[in-house]
Amino acid sequence: MLTDVEIAQQAKIQNITAIAERLGLTADDLELYGKFKAKISKEVWRRVEKNPNGKLILMTAITPTPAGEGKTTTSIGLADAFHKLGKKVCVALREPSLGPCFGIKGGAAGGGYAQVVPMEDINLHFTGDFHALTTAHNLLAAVLDNHLQQGNELKIDVRRVVWKRVLDLNDRALRNIVVGLGGKANGVPRETGFDITVASEMMAILCLAEDLADLKNRLGKIVVAYDFEGKPIIADDLKVTGSLTLLLKDAIKPNLVQTLEGTPALIHGGPFANIAHGCNSVTATKYALKLADIVVTEAGFGADLGAEKFLDIKCRFSGLRPDAVVIVATIRALKMHGGVAKNNLAEPNVDALKIGLENLEKHIENILGFGLPPVVALNAFPTDTDEEFQLVKNFCAEKNIRFAQSKVFAEGGAGGIELARAVESAFAEPTNFKFTYDENQSVKEKIFAVATKIYGADGVNYLPAAEKQIAEIERLGFKNLPICVAKTQYSLSDDAAKIGRPKNFSVTVREVKISAGAGFIVVLLGNILTMPGLPKRPAAEKIDITPDGIISGLF
Repeated sequence: MLTDVEIAQQAKIQNITAIAERLGLTADDLELYGKFKAKISKEVWRRVEKNPNGKLILMTAITPTPAGEGKTTTSIGLADAFHKLGKKVCVALREPSLGPCFGIKGGAAGGGYAQVVPMEDINLHFTGDFHALTTAHNLLAAVLDNHLQQGNELKIDVRRVVWKRVLDLNDRALRNIVVGLGGKANGVPRETGFDITVASEMMAILCLAEDLADLKNRLGKIVVAYDFEGKPIIADDLKVTGSLTLLLKDAIKPNLVQTLEGTPALIHGGPFANIAHGCNSVTATKYALKLADIVVTEAGFGADLGAEKFLDIKCRFSGLRPDAVVIVATIRALKMHGGVAKNNLAEPNVDALKIGLENLEKHIENILGFGLPPVVALNAFPTDTDEEFQLVKNFCAEKNIRFAQSKVFAEGGAGGIELARAVESAFAEPTNFKFTYDENQSVKEKIFAVATKIYGADGVNYLPAAEKQIAEIERLGFKNLPICVAKTQYSLSDDAAKIGRPKNFSVTVREVKISAGAGFIVVLLGNILTMPGLPKRPAAEKIDITPDGIISGLF
């Protein structure tokens, strides 16, 4: 079979104006980035905001494994399936980060015959949103360091500067650095570091802001440091909020592209789900719901991470409510959760699959706990046996959970018709949406609720530093914000080695910090990192381009 990039290169991509027409948009509604990419003009919202919302489908998955689950591929294929059924549909996804593209995970534009295109552009610089965010974030850092150099009028405690710099690449050498070396003329020496751009609070702000005014308001609230009395210093105090907003004036506009089958796709924003809230922008989702009758969107990693944050954070702020939730699984990944090594996954193993199904069971319970109807999508692989397939199908039938096999990787939209029919039937089921916790609970009560209800933990341990940080957050009046938990994506627990459905465990809170602009409290569990490192053999070693501009090895 052709590689993903080869399939994408052979596709007959339509002019983006033709794709826009499928959503009722004209060329005047677009800000073009060449023939195949565009941003949607802000004037469109005034025209469509009174339109009724379409049906919203949230795509999530079991706990991810190196075997792969195919959540983005299934999202795109499901949208194409609805398109084949004659529905007015749009898929709303996150933008890929350059870090994973050149690291170990690869691109994030789907796979096989369920991709968004132009795939190379989407996976690389796209429309420049991430570069604008990186620049805005680092401008705030530069202005902060300049303030320290120019006399420190705000009496900032240099030991309590919390605003780092960012870069959209994996680079472990930048996690901990010292700036301001080289003498008085080169700044005030202090310890700091870099995060990856998608971990920036500004990325979360961009994805949660309703419009430019809301974006500006949120940017101004970013806590960058504390003074000697423990008072927070915010971006507004540095008088730079207007400049930050200016740098993001285009980045806040949703990007319109297409799938291989010509289904409209809005791709906008890209926070990671293991260290941020893991969802595409509120603006893109709301535009999609006003422009289409059916919208497929996704949240990163498993239902314990992206889906929990989509529902407890994004839905809380935006008023969005999914009509159905698809949980993607593969027999390969379920066997891995049952203890099978990656190089043995092609071998039939019903016993391991039975154990691995406990992981799927927990994710189903999580979605039911939110009061939403789940649909299990089994992403087909050539190595799946009939016995293994029937085991998963029967498991879902016994629990009265809708089930469908997905073949979108190999067949595109045609391979998602069965799944589309299952999701349509879920639309008829009434929802009783509820959050995991009340935002007015204490910080520790909210952490306990997520840990016990979503992860299945018995309790929560706190390191002394985290205890002190929680006390300060509550003293400063931020305790009523929702929480955004940063933890490993490879386990329901905070230990990546605990696969399947761990039992009899507790989680450890290492650090708690405020993201006042985004509007949530970040809770870091275990040894989660906000600046990834490259593997021994990064994907960057395999990527190339010919003198004629033909790209290879991207995915």
